[in-house]
Amino acid sequence: MAMISNADEFFSKGCGRCVRFATLDCSTRLWTDGLNDLRRICLDMGLDEVVKWAHPTYMHAGRNIALISAFRDDFRLSFMNPSLLNDTEGVLVPQGPNSLTPGTIRFTDVGQVSPLGPVIRSYLRQLMDHAEAGTQPVKVVREIDMPDELAEALDADPELAEAFHALTPGRQRSYMFNLNQAKQSATRMARIEKFRDKIISGKGAMER
Repeated sequence: MAMISNADEFFSKGCGRCVRFATLDCSTRLWTDGLNDLRRICLDMGLDEVVKWAHPTYMHAGRNIALISAFRDDFRLSFMNPSLLNDTEGVLVPQGPNSLTPGTIRFTDVGQVSPLGPVIRSYLRQLMDHAEAGTQPVKVVREIDMPDELAEALDADPELAEAFHALTPGRQRSYMFNLNQAKQSATRMARIEKFRDKIISGKGAMER
């Protein structure tokens, strides 16, 4: 199944990652109004809207700022480089088991977005300012040398994250070794998409 390449498709059909794509059962259909409210906030802030990891991703000054996603139980706005954020309102939670810093706002009701609008705009502005200034987050030493693209993909895809963390350490290392051989970020991202089914199946990078 082909994943989306245009953000409009996400808001009207879904991400394209499962058989529920373009059906009334798609997770995006459960949260239509809330997702559109998040999109409106991001666009009103002047962010550039692109698609990465089959989700609407918002960029500024060449840097990923935030990503919108939808699941059966909630929908989310995930901030990139969350260690740069000052969570003054205490609204951020970890995106997934791989997250070292809380960087996600989860919504369980479409009416929750509007009241949080000023907070969301403030947090987006913080990251936009950091992007303009070229501020880099402090590198966190990981026990495993995990490429940033893989960490972001796991944060954006809970099913993939659960499957990856269920792999043996050796299988995890096989993927990270393979990804670290790629010099370009785009190549690493393409490999992650190619590896997804194998990871879900519990296999290592070199297994058939």
